[in-house]
Amino acid sequence: MKTFTKATIVVFLLAIIAQSCSRKKDTFINRAWHSVGTEYNILFNGEVALQQGLESVNNAYTENFWELLPVERFEAKDEVRLGNKAENSDFERAEEKATKAIQMHSMTIEGKEKNPQIDEAFLLLGKSRYYDQRFVPALAAFNNILNRYPSSDKINQVKVWREKSNLRLGNPELTIKNLKRHLKQEDVEGQDLADITAVLADAYLAIKEKDTALAYLGTAAVETKIDAQKARYNFIRGQLYDEFGKKDSANMAYDIIIEMHRKIPRAFYINSHLAKSNNFDADTGNKLEFVEYLTELEENRENRSFLDKIYHRIARYYQAESSDSLAEAYYNKSIASNKALNGDQVLFAKNYLTLGDMYFDRTEYKIAGAYYDSTLTNMVEKTKPYRVVDKKRKNLNDVIYYEGIARANDSVLNLIKLPKEEQIALFNKYIKELKIKDSIAAAYIKSKTVRNVNVKQNTAGFRPQLRANLPGAPGTTNNNNSDFYFYNQTASSYGRNEFLKLWGERKSQDNWRLSNSRANTNNFDVNQKGEVENVTQLELYEPEFYIKKLPTDKVVIDSIFKERNFAYYQLGLIYKENFKEYELAKDKLENLLKSNPEERLIIPSKYNLFKIYELLGQTDEAEIAKNKLIAEHPDSRYAEILRNPNSQLAKDQNNPETVYENLYRQFESQEYAAVIASTEENLKRFEGDGFVPKFEILKASAIGRLKGVDAYKEAVNYVALTYPNSEEGKRAQEILKDALPLMTNKEFFPEDEGNSFHVVYEFDSTDKEGIKSFTEELTKVMERLPYPDISLSTDVYDENTTFVIVHGLKYITSALGFGLTLQDYKEERTKGITKKYFTISSANYTIIQRHKNLTEYIKPE
Repeated sequence: MKTFTKATIVVFLLAIIAQSCSRKKDTFINRAWHSVGTEYNILFNGEVALQQGLESVNNAYTENFWELLPVERFEAKDEVRLGNKAENSDFERAEEKATKAIQMHSMTIEGKEKNPQIDEAFLLLGKSRYYDQRFVPALAAFNNILNRYPSSDKINQVKVWREKSNLRLGNPELTIKNLKRHLKQEDVEGQDLADITAVLADAYLAIKEKDTALAYLGTAAVETKIDAQKARYNFIRGQLYDEFGKKDSANMAYDIIIEMHRKIPRAFYINSHLAKSNNFDADTGNKLEFVEYLTELEENRENRSFLDKIYHRIARYYQAESSDSLAEAYYNKSIASNKALNGDQVLFAKNYLTLGDMYFDRTEYKIAGAYYDSTLTNMVEKTKPYRVVDKKRKNLNDVIYYEGIARANDSVLNLIKLPKEEQIALFNKYIKELKIKDSIAAAYIKSKTVRNVNVKQNTAGFRPQLRANLPGAPGTTNNNNSDFYFYNQTASSYGRNEFLKLWGERKSQDNWRLSNSRANTNNFDVNQKGEVENVTQLELYEPEFYIKKLPTDKVVIDSIFKERNFAYYQLGLIYKENFKEYELAKDKLENLLKSNPEERLIIPSKYNLFKIYELLGQTDEAEIAKNKLIAEHPDSRYAEILRNPNSQLAKDQNNPETVYENLYRQFESQEYAAVIASTEENLKRFEGDGFVPKFEILKASAIGRLKGVDAYKEAVNYVALTYPNSEEGKRAQEILKDALPLMTNKEFFPEDEGNSFHVVYEFDSTDKEGIKSFTEELTKVMERLPYPDISLSTDVYDENTTFVIVHGLKYITSALGFGLTLQDYKEERTKGITKKYFTISSANYTIIQRHKNLTEYIKPE
């Protein structure tokens, strides 16, 4: 009986469960069953998966406090994903749970949803898609709630999420319209109001209406109950107030965050302190208190994770106070701390860039260049800041090059002017410093040698049995003393090197100290004639060794003067045009004019000095420079520009850019001889101008087209050597390295291997009328021939020869047949085209144009 009763109860319960599983019956048990199952089983697990996905996304996201923070802690990708496949496994699981809840527990009866948890399921579905950056499917889920469940208690949240999706899809205007309408229609307060106003602020920021965004952020910051959001919204308010120049309002926003202290992430607390410190007014504020404030931030142990930024802020303060040594020390501390911490790329770039600028201002250009290199490695490519630094770094190559020439040549020229006694005194001072350096280096090497010996001896003492088994080792049957010099390889090697440094390589013979007993050695120096000489340490300690190196030949000294002067001129232009360092530019050009420069540098230097005086606002100096240039060089183009600055002549005819453009058009018209002649004339006319390298490379190209690859190589090499740091000089170096080696082949290819052929008619270049009439006649004939892809051109071969060429023939037989067809065409015309021709493949035509070896191709019959 008991068994029957139990079975009856079980069957009854199963029947109730089966009945409650139905989604088509609107009963209390059915609704409760599906509602509870949805909320506490499927949706619970889905929410857990969503939170895990959010945690992984947030961990991968790093706040960039150097820029305006985003209103939502979320980094949207540029691409809009339309597919249904999730990338994040946690969001995929959350989406699966939401879908399962909708499919298994939705109770749509008579057009109404009876399960109150289904709107939650759709909201979870939309969120998981949103965070997986599939905004279009997310938007569909949110719209489904609004369309099917308009009375849902989640309607405020749903509208927020829908407009966030619209915003991510690039529709901020629609977001603003929908949310403002919702605020008018509904009485929204609390966290819902905070969320709506935050999204509105985000939308207004997207359309660049920052003042309106600021107002909505204020509401969001007050209404939100979430401390992290309150800190974020207030920090953005502070950033916007700073942008508007309202420092007091910004500081109030930062103070709200600082007062929250441990309730918020430490990053917001520290960056609020630093942002507030940026608003310190050094002119009116108490500097002592401010330094104590920064020091307190530095010494607080809780701030150790943010020392890189704190050091950077302290460095900027000392830099503003002109304490460059302290500033540099703190910038370097910031770099070291940053490496040990999170490796903030933006902070690295700021530190390196500032240090680079500091060394640039001190004219230590090599060190500055190294810092700029480090800056670039920490910046995002293809951005404006990157391009600015990259351009500065490239320009710095020229500065380093010409500053090196100027300093070295100035040093040599100054030494030449000194009396012999002063030269000896100067070199003795240098030798004294050299001896100190050498003795320090020798002591260091010797200390390492002794340390190595001691280590070996100690090792022998610790392991006597092992060493006793080593043949020839100290302490074995060889009876060698471990202290003996030649049994210690390190000591022996050190002694040999010291002997070589002092005496050089010597032959084993009597009187080995004599100079003629010196053998070949690796200590080399180069004399004035460019010959390699052996150098010993004893010679390096003699002043006469250096005095003999000074040039005495007037030709050599003049060349040093010219090289130094040209370096001064180039530096003046670089500082003026590329760096806007007008004082440095003025200094270089003024020193140049005092150094008796060549004629070609005088006029452009005077004109550039006049422009620099104008830029510096030195009107009196500018007027003097202008009048002097006009009086001393009345026929120059610069004088014409100064006399008539608005004249067309000054703008166009005398403008090197216009002249270059005209020459380039001639080059394109194959007037190569004219281009070469005109270029040579203009090179003299524009000597010293920045356009000169452009004329040179154009001239090289014309020479190559007219005279072949050998002449082209020589001309390009001249450009590369003469203007190594100009854009044209660098391009010439690339041509020499990459392009010219590919042009060296002179061997002709077999004609039957070609895939394109020409028919070539040869003319004397002076026969302009003959070429013109032949071209016109050939064009008319070609129109009637059954060759669809053929075309005609005129190519210059050399100074005396011009080709009229028929292109577009695919086979050698077609080329041969074309020529014969023209000869036989006299049946329909008064005369046929009987002029002698030759056929050639495109590859071989390129070779004869490059190497001007037509006679080798057309061998005499």
